[in-house]
Amino acid sequence: MIIAHTNEAEYRSFISNKKNEALHSRIIVMPIPYNLKVSEEERIYKKMIAQSDMADVHIAPHALKTAAMFSILTRLKPSKLRGIDLVKKMKLYDGENVEGFNDADLYELKNEYQDEGMSGIDPRYVINRISSAIIKKDVPSINALDVLRSLKEGLDHHPSISQEDKEKYMNFITLARREYDEIAKQEVQKAFVYSFEESAKTLLNNYLDNVEAYCNKNKLRDPITGEEMEPDEKLMRSIEEQIGISENAKKAFREEILIRISAYARKGKKFDYQSHERLREAIQKKLFADLKDVVKITTSTKTPDETQLKRINEVIARLIDEYGYNSTSANELLNYVGSLLNR
Repeated sequence: MIIAHTNEAEYRSFISNKKNEALHSRIIVMPIPYNLKVSEEERIYKKMIAQSDMADVHIAPHALKTAAMFSILTRLKPSKLRGIDLVKKMKLYDGENVEGFNDADLYELKNEYQDEGMSGIDPRYVINRISSAIIKKDVPSINALDVLRSLKEGLDHHPSISQEDKEKYMNFITLARREYDEIAKQEVQKAFVYSFEESAKTLLNNYLDNVEAYCNKNKLRDPITGEEMEPDEKLMRSIEEQIGISENAKKAFREEILIRISAYARKGKKFDYQSHERLREAIQKKLFADLKDVVKITTSTKTPDETQLKRINEVIARLIDEYGYNSTSANELLNYVGSLLNR
């Protein structure tokens, strides 16, 4: 038995050759698609880079993930499932929670096409473009924007990409850039919030205390004065409005949260701000909304005062110590997010 591999174009050429007809009935073909998970694609890049001359280059956090998002988008096929675009499909394939969709939808998506993943950008192209980005920048550090720029430039020189595919791929670079923009803003905002997890936990507990009192028609007791108080409607709405919960829908949303907490308690699991997708998003957005002006002013000021400079240095130190950046990529990230917030 002979085991061999080839690409689809070469296989089609082999099959169409009349001289090879005697072999057709003796061949068992196993189509092996490209990977369709962003997280796994990122692992492929890390492995290839570790085995190359680029192993000592600092690649900023999320740079490889951004490249992976572009690659996966080129391999996916548009779904006919209502409300699903390629970005949502990409996230579902990678195990992320997408509001309004469940495991049944994911199963349907995966069975929609039998040949999904048999075309698109291959990992070698991405690694080559990362290498080009390193050479072009001539510094031992590259970020997601450097990688996207190199991927874009490389499309003009890719011999097997048609003009139609090139136009589609340019759009996928734009989509990957948008996803990275959101990641970058959240990264900086988290770094600005001293002990983000602790802040999120405190805000969540405050919200849940008020929700429980509201749903049970109880009052709260002021921890300092001991005075009884009505549930803090202003606080609850300031969080719920972050994810578009209307005045009419607030009661149902709050009851849903209590039901989720009860379900967790029955299973002996701890409920935290990550336990409910929409509540997690609301908590994050509320923390970031309160901080947005501070981040915007601090990151965009060309001549920061002493207080702003101290905050910038603290954020850069946090990005380096806790988030995996170096001084170059941390400063580049701050400058980029500053430009995003001023648009």
